Amino acid sequence: MSDPMIRRATPSDADALSAIGARTFADTFGRLYSPKDLQAFLAEAHGLEATRADLADPQKAAWLVEAEGQAIGYAQAGSCGLPHPEVTTACGELKRFYFLKAWQGRGLGAGLFAETIAWLQRNGPRDIWIGVWSENHGAQRFYARHGFEKVGEYGFRVGETVDHEFILRRRAESFASSAQTKPESEHNPA
Repeated sequence: MSDPMIRRATPSDADALSAIGARTFADTFGRLYSPKDLQAFLAEAHGLEATRADLADPQKAAWLVEAEGQAIGYAQAGSCGLPHPEVTTACGELKRFYFLKAWQGRGLGAGLFAETIAWLQRNGPRDIWIGVWSENHGAQRFYARHGFEKVGEYGFRVGETVDHEFILRRRAESFASSAQTKPESEHNPA
């Protein structure tokens, strides 16, 4: 059995990215929505056309985590689109960050998170934002360990349901100060 591998997704990964996006969202949150609302959302947000458009967008990037010949996790980042008055065009956002349930809790999130944040910071430190479901306490703890703080709330619509979401932010200054205190080997995670 080979170790899981993190790699940047390419346009040829659209099918795999679409499939794991839909599967992880449905596995994690599907119980919250009617089947009709869930299917409509999955088609809109994780359908093949939307995934291809995301992969073609130079302001976005995605990563796949693969093991045992399959995609087991993924992340997506880009310009921030969260509804907060302090969001600017310079802000970045961790848009999606998911693993299949069987692969959660194995320490793979840190590597995927590091790859994604490195891409968001590639042109220098900037504020990074994340929207997270108010009931996803595990994700909130993970982001808090990485310097994110709650700065707002909003409604995330999936069909007729509006989820209560928290807006988290890590200020650019914290990235700059952590870069100054870490050894060089930690700047380029493998």
